[in-house]
Amino acid sequence: MAQNKTQAQPKAKSTPKDRSKNPMRRISVGKITLNFCAGANQALLEKGIKLIKMVSGKEPLKTNSTKRIPTWNIRPGLPIGCKQTLRGEAANKLLLQLLKGVENKLSPKSFDSQGNFSFGVKEYIDVPGLRYDPEIGILGFDVAVSLVRPGYRIMRRRRLTSPISSTHRISKDDAIVFVKDKFGAKIGEDE
Repeated sequence: MAQNKTQAQPKAKSTPKDRSKNPMRRISVGKITLNFCAGANQALLEKGIKLIKMVSGKEPLKTNSTKRIPTWNIRPGLPIGCKQTLRGEAANKLLLQLLKGVENKLSPKSFDSQGNFSFGVKEYIDVPGLRYDPEIGILGFDVAVSLVRPGYRIMRRRRLTSPISSTHRISKDDAIVFVKDKFGAKIGEDE
């Protein structure tokens, strides 16, 4: 008597198109951090605080030095910069504005191997919707953007933290494609 066994069919490897349909593969903006550094110049730091508050709409956090650098007059505990972090829909809206301030052009060097990217805004008056403030003058600031996928929480949670699989991490190429598609940015050769 012959047994009728069904043989298991080998699974086909998923293609990049198949992966994009998977909701766990969707990329989104996790957070945007606006940074301004003034060094030992406290008057410039106060202007930077006003600038970051004007751009983000929230009071920024002062960052303090942890090292002593005598040639730059920096000592531990001295406020040398400020930063503000935005998440959610506010981060997406602000990122659209800030990319317009750099004419939607980013360098491939702006992206790191984990898919995050950063760029600098040379003059805040280049950003649409921001007006010149004579108290601030002409200043610039840095923008750092962190991209995430669903499931990234497991490496930051308090209990039972786990590493993210290398296949689930965002690569530099994934980040470039996301920024081109979602925000219409021009990367490198597209200029």
